[in-house]
Amino acid sequence: MKSRGVHLQYAFQAEDQRGAVLHNPLFDLLAAVHEHGSIQHAAKALGASYRHIWGELKRWEGVMGEPLVTWSQGQPARLTAFAERLLWAERRARTRLTPHIEALRAELERVLAEALDGDQHVLTIFASHDLALPKLRDIASQQHGLHIELRFAGSVDALQALAAGRCGVAGFHVPPFRGTAPARSGAPVFAKAMKPLLKPGLHKLIGCVRRTQGLMLHPLNPFRLRGLPDLAHSGARFVNRQDGSGTRLLMDHLLAEQGLSAASIKGYHDAPEDSHVAVAAAIASGIGDVGPGIESAAQQFGLDFIPLIVEDYFLVCLKDALDDPAVLKLRHALASPAWTHALSGLPGYEAAHSGEVLSLTRALPWWTYRVPKKVLAG
Repeated sequence: MKSRGVHLQYAFQAEDQRGAVLHNPLFDLLAAVHEHGSIQHAAKALGASYRHIWGELKRWEGVMGEPLVTWSQGQPARLTAFAERLLWAERRARTRLTPHIEALRAELERVLAEALDGDQHVLTIFASHDLALPKLRDIASQQHGLHIELRFAGSVDALQALAAGRCGVAGFHVPPFRGTAPARSGAPVFAKAMKPLLKPGLHKLIGCVRRTQGLMLHPLNPFRLRGLPDLAHSGARFVNRQDGSGTRLLMDHLLAEQGLSAASIKGYHDAPEDSHVAVAAAIASGIGDVGPGIESAAQQFGLDFIPLIVEDYFLVCLKDALDDPAVLKLRHALASPAWTHALSGLPGYEAAHSGEVLSLTRALPWWTYRVPKKVLAG
């Protein structure tokens, strides 16, 4: 097939965009035919005539140099194998790029906000990928006069960005800890990765959300998976997250906790993805069979979900920044009824100490002191 150039563009419009959707008329057509099973039903869903949709598909065949639809006598027209592959490849590529598209859009929105209103507060947040945080950004902008420049990164990368001064707030997630000695010794994966980047007396946690992490898999569940132990030697292709991400740390932590070996899981160290939705897209497209993620991402791609653990998602900032006007607005947004309402529409989420300032040493009991501290601003 002759190569085809790809051109990207963006536009300023009165209404805000939700998510990081990029529309292209070709893929809108292919998705409609795929979803509705025929050109006739696709045309009805798109509010166009059969003749128009057929003509557009034929025009795109000329552009792509490959047939996109096929039909036989008495049967509805359907996508060719090429068109099916193209549709899934585009969807996977777009899903993988979602965090980067979000970052670009956030930067453009920040520039526009500063140009239009010099008094609006701006706060840069580097955070582990999450489907609720864009809703928080919308609430902060619409109700609290705060523009959040949201950049998704792995949990460790986000904390490193905070340490380097590249953001004012970082977001990360950890499994629940009870503050007992076993809890301290039972989280070496998280302690090793995050403890050097979080300093009692220097940093403060802000409660954000509680969410459920688990395994995303095909609805038919051909491998009859029920949990992590079933993955060992099952032959199921595992689509993992990248090193440094909170979800990758969580998988390493749970395997160690259950005495399981990563080497026994097919694909555990191969071709990782950098977001929950990217893992879900890889499974839905047939690239893999199972992978870690949040329930909302599984639902987005029509996948089944096996819950494994309920974890805490925290925001963290320097203690001295707690009373900064932008951080105060962030805390108010988190404590608002609008945030609780937004979470109610996302499966696997619940508000938990949202907006509250939390002690680092109590929420993350990785530090022990042989003698009592006279002043501990944990």
